[in-house]
Amino acid sequence: MKDTYMSSDTNMSSDTSSKKPKKPVLKAVAPFKKPSQAEAEAAVRTLIAWAGDNPNREGLIDTPKRVVNAYKEWFSGYDADPAAVLSRVFEDVSGYDDMVVLRSINVESHCEHHIAPFLGMAHVAYLPTDKVVGISKLAKVVEIFSKRLQTQETMTAQIATTIDDALKPRGTAIMIEAVHECMATRGVKQPNVATITTRFTGEFKTNPVLQERFLNLVQRG
Repeated sequence: MKDTYMSSDTNMSSDTSSKKPKKPVLKAVAPFKKPSQAEAEAAVRTLIAWAGDNPNREGLIDTPKRVVNAYKEWFSGYDADPAAVLSRVFEDVSGYDDMVVLRSINVESHCEHHIAPFLGMAHVAYLPTDKVVGISKLAKVVEIFSKRLQTQETMTAQIATTIDDALKPRGTAIMIEAVHECMATRGVKQPNVATITTRFTGEFKTNPVLQERFLNLVQRG
């Protein structure tokens, strides 16, 4: 059985002053000149040489190009707008007012501290008011945020904020469980520790019964 570390940001700030906590950044901000493909490949060759190998030997000659192409896929979330994904909604819900839950959405992300993968599952729920969104769009929002350099805590909050802003639901619940390779393969080397983060807003935050229903539903998976 995996050990778990749980982090919850249902109370994001203990500051009692009038300052409001900043909302998570939903769009990628890049106030710099993006390097070219050639510059990125040169950087990879430098790292290979720094690691102690010859970037010009046969087995490594094409590695810089492969790495850069992999980065394009792993970090494709910077080119997507999660709010736009949720812009198309459906208002004919025939009076449905219970939670909508997506369980076990794959999460493949990279920690911003070591650029090491963290892999796991996200569970997403919301309580609709007068509109719903296509369920695949919720999975897409998770994917967009996961395809960026992240911390799991930030990503959990970003997903909840995006859903709240786009759908104006009565509440949102997010739970992510993931294993971080930066902890599993280096440092303390604990491969069996899973990190769990949660975020509850609206009625999910104020109603313990709803929280328990959500957690029971997702933990069945």
